[in-house]
Amino acid sequence: MQFDTLLFERREGIAHVTLNRPDRLNALNLALITDLRAAAAKIDSDHDIRAVVLTASGRAFCSGADLMGDDLLGDQQLSRGENIGAGLRKHFNPMVNAWYQLRVPVVVAVNGIAAGAGVSLALVGDIVLAARSATFLQLFAPKLGLMPDLGSTFHLPRLVGTARAKGLALLGDALTAADAASWGLIWACVDDGEVQAQAQSIARRFAAGPTQAFQRIKAVFNVELPRTLTEQLALEAVAQAELGDTQDFAEGVQAFRQKRAPNFTGK
Repeated sequence: MQFDTLLFERREGIAHVTLNRPDRLNALNLALITDLRAAAAKIDSDHDIRAVVLTASGRAFCSGADLMGDDLLGDQQLSRGENIGAGLRKHFNPMVNAWYQLRVPVVVAVNGIAAGAGVSLALVGDIVLAARSATFLQLFAPKLGLMPDLGSTFHLPRLVGTARAKGLALLGDALTAADAASWGLIWACVDDGEVQAQAQSIARRFAAGPTQAFQRIKAVFNVELPRTLTEQLALEAVAQAELGDTQDFAEGVQAFRQKRAPNFTGK
């Protein structure tokens, strides 16, 4: 199987998946979402794979959805918000669910900025490591007039508590890798030159470990009350679709493309 936007390699029972749109800071366009979903299916169908390492090429892990292109907002029969809701339901959410529900442990190595949907993608990992220079950003509201999606509203309060989750979502301030680790958002913050090696080391432990036990542990931990990720994804899609039809979102996209600060009006 060939991939256009990511690198896929299997070595010693470990699938190595690398986001490979470095010129776009690995922003999620339709092609990358499709490749990620296909990679998850390939991993689940190959029972010789016993662990996964997910990382990215270049200076960013993932800068979020690709707002410079139009392939995610391209249906002229739909409003912006309707396009966003449809895109979440048809493409983004199934991809996130596929990775979150993989039967084998996933180690994520965040090698740079993880912003917006990039944070959500990182949090599908069972063990998340971040380079010391990495940062986590939830810029949906302050930059685009949207809200976190792809499961961030599911993961953030469970991992860091409601107060910090709200602060990250409302303020959009950068969270350093060190603070992310101390808050419990990720497993560990490691020196930049060590993040890939440590991710590989953990993956090798998983590949040599009790795969069925790991699978059961994931299944039990991933079913959290009072709401499942699938239910939360559905709620996010409804809310995000409504926000996608606001003037503030249109302004946010235009400001992003023009590389200026947005001028939100609250409409």
